[in-house]
Amino acid sequence: MHDIRSIRTDPAAFDASMRRRGLAPQSPDILALDQARRAAQTALQDKQARRNALAKEIGQGKRTGADTTTLEAEATALRAEMEGLEKQAAEQDAAIKAILESLPNVLDAGVPDGADESANVVVAQHGEPRDLGFEPKPHWELGEALGMMDFATAAKMAGARSTILRGPLARLERALGQFMLDLHTEQHGYVEMVVPSMVNDAAAYGTDKLPKFADDLFKTTDGRWLIPTAEVPLTASVMGEMLAEKDLPRRLTALTDCFRSEAGAAGRDTRGMLRQHQFRKVELVSICHPDHSAAEHERMISCAEAVLRALSVPFRRVALCAGDTGFGAATTFDLEVWMPGQQAWREISSCSNTKDFQARRMNARFRSPDGKTVAFVHTLNGSGVAVGRALIAVMENHQQADGSILIPEVLRRYMGGQDRVAAG
Repeated sequence: MHDIRSIRTDPAAFDASMRRRGLAPQSPDILALDQARRAAQTALQDKQARRNALAKEIGQGKRTGADTTTLEAEATALRAEMEGLEKQAAEQDAAIKAILESLPNVLDAGVPDGADESANVVVAQHGEPRDLGFEPKPHWELGEALGMMDFATAAKMAGARSTILRGPLARLERALGQFMLDLHTEQHGYVEMVVPSMVNDAAAYGTDKLPKFADDLFKTTDGRWLIPTAEVPLTASVMGEMLAEKDLPRRLTALTDCFRSEAGAAGRDTRGMLRQHQFRKVELVSICHPDHSAAEHERMISCAEAVLRALSVPFRRVALCAGDTGFGAATTFDLEVWMPGQQAWREISSCSNTKDFQARRMNARFRSPDGKTVAFVHTLNGSGVAVGRALIAVMENHQQADGSILIPEVLRRYMGGQDRVAAG
């Protein structure tokens, strides 16, 4: 949600940010409604003052036996006029809110210009794609050849974009999630949470998923929403709270199932398990002081990168351009991992700073130690990382000529000491 005061102060800057996202200028309509609403509120206050004065005059008149008919008629007319002004102000307020909640976050100045992902900028790369010495296979061929990745049976019971993992490959997927949680809690200072997989409208709205992305979510018959990511319940855990400044930052993590309809992904990544309706992900969320959010963003990205370094897979950091930056984000960096079986870089983590955009929607604030300053917190979220995509990155990068998969050293303690996944 946007601060109407900042739009009043610098409408040109607001429109410039919207223009970078491909939107027409928004401030003229917003400010016209705002001006009309403020005029209605001023008129309402004036009429309320007159009504209060009339009440005194009527009271005095009745005590002295004077005729108050005219005064009472004026008071009755004022009441009707005030009701009209109240309705007008409420309608204008609702109209402003509807516009503001439909508009994306204001972009950071450092976000690259560009209309789509083709304008994203690679800012760093760790490791080079290796020559495996043989023709690498994509994960779906590797998994099916091992007899441990089953798309046909999953589709029979759940439809497209579903996968069954079996045996050692299922254990490897579990090992990846446990490794990430241990890394982020033991070395990076995140607090592990077990959170609901269903949330109400307020939580989904506060984390900018509603109303814009309703079609991308699954809804239960009783009106709740299956979470698209643990970002939603983790961030919403401070919804409506007044936090003490000394308790910031809050760093939270969770391993959850995530559910997405993939409404806008028709025809994309239909092979394999890259884009699923249900998948598991370790999420990182930070709730922090506004002065520290840029540093917290860099810290979060580094924590996600540590996972990929430990797994010994080539990856790169990508700054998303204006046209590819998500609705709620002021700035986003993706981490992309090299998939040799697909001969492509694929996103495996997306770390965003939403600044106070979500906090305004869910009224999450903090108070300074002296009690004099109250302000909205900043919220950040990132994948630390997507477990399924990490699995296929390990499979494709550590595949062997015989079709087996070498298990990275950091995962072997979660695999009972096993050093590879092999058939039989």
